[in-house]
Amino acid sequence: MSYFELFLLAVGLCFDTFAVSLTGGICFVSRPRWSGILKIIFSFGVFQAGFTLLGWALGSSVSSYIESFDHWIAFLLLAYIGGNMIRESFAREEETSGTVDLLCTRKLCVLSVATSIDALAVGISLAMIQLENVKVWTGSAMIMAVTAMASLTGLFAGRAVGPKFGKRSELVGGVILICIGLKILLEHLGPVILR
Repeated sequence: MSYFELFLLAVGLCFDTFAVSLTGGICFVSRPRWSGILKIIFSFGVFQAGFTLLGWALGSSVSSYIESFDHWIAFLLLAYIGGNMIRESFAREEETSGTVDLLCTRKLCVLSVATSIDALAVGISLAMIQLENVKVWTGSAMIMAVTAMASLTGLFAGRAVGPKFGKRSELVGGVILICIGLKILLEHLGPVILR
C-alpha cells in the first residue's frame, strides 16, 4: 500500500466526522472559542488515529469478534444521540439542552468513538496485509490530520448554515446522525442481507 493510498484511506474515513462536525456547527448557539474548536478537532482526530492503531495492534486474531458487532455499537450510539436531537427540536425553548453540544466532553467522546469504529476495522485490515510499521504510523498520522481538517471544515460550514435553520437545526442534525448510523449498519449488513 502506497502513501497516496494511505492518504485516500484517511479521506475515506473522515466523512462521518465531517457530517457530525457539520451537525455540531449547525447547533452552536454562540460562536465557540478557539480552545473549544481545538478540543473538538483534536478529539475526533485522536480517536480516529487511535482506533486505527488499536485495530492494527489487535491484528487479525480478533477481527471476527469485532466485526460481528462493531456496526451495531456505532449505529446505536448515533441513533441515540440523533433521536435525542430530534426530540429536543420539538421541545419548548426552555426545555432544550443542546443535544449535540460538541463542547460537552462526554458527548464529544461518545461521538468520537461512534465515528471511529470503522477506523478499528481499517487498522485490523492493515495488520492482515502486514503493512510495515512505518507506514502504519505514517498512515495514522495522516488519518489524524485529515480527520481534524474535515472536522474543522464541518464546524465552520455548520456554523454558517445554522442560523438559517433556527430551532429546526437540531432536527436536521438528528436526522443526519441517524443516517450516518444507518449507513454504517447497512455497509456491514449489506453482504449478509444479499445472501
